[in-house]
Amino acid sequence: MTTELRTTTVSNPSALLDLVGVELGTSAPLAVTQEEVDTFADLTRDHQWIHVDVDRAAAGPFGATVVHGFFTLALLPRLLADLLVVEGFSMGVNYGLDRVRFVRPLSPGVEVRAVASLVAAAPIDDGKGVQATARVTLEFADDAQTCCVADMVFRYYD
Repeated sequence: MTTELRTTTVSNPSALLDLVGVELGTSAPLAVTQEEVDTFADLTRDHQWIHVDVDRAAAGPFGATVVHGFFTLALLPRLLADLLVVEGFSMGVNYGLDRVRFVRPLSPGVEVRAVASLVAAAPIDDGKGVQATARVTLEFADDAQTCCVADMVFRYYD
């Protein structure tokens, strides 16, 4: 299954207010390598065998190693940048995550892509910025089945 990159571009943060309920696009596919998983394990000190022991994981419940959940979440801002471009702002910040679900495990080498819709947007700081929430679905590139869903909350300041 092939899906082309689709991007929404807005000229300023206030334009997000008119996009609530709109699908923003689809990112380019991305795959995580086992080496990246191993590096993430070193950084977080999470060396659970389902992430780093390729041989043991092959005989385990998922049939292969799986990417850490927090690593999977860390992919979302990168992929969201493919499908939403906001221009004309001085600073953007990741404000947090709301509902997060890991529906299916992601194995190294498997391509995923993000599809997102804007579910909320409101002015902040006396109209000097916008807080928006995007529901980002990380799906497997080969069959569009859901891997992870998260509501990402971000802020853009004028």
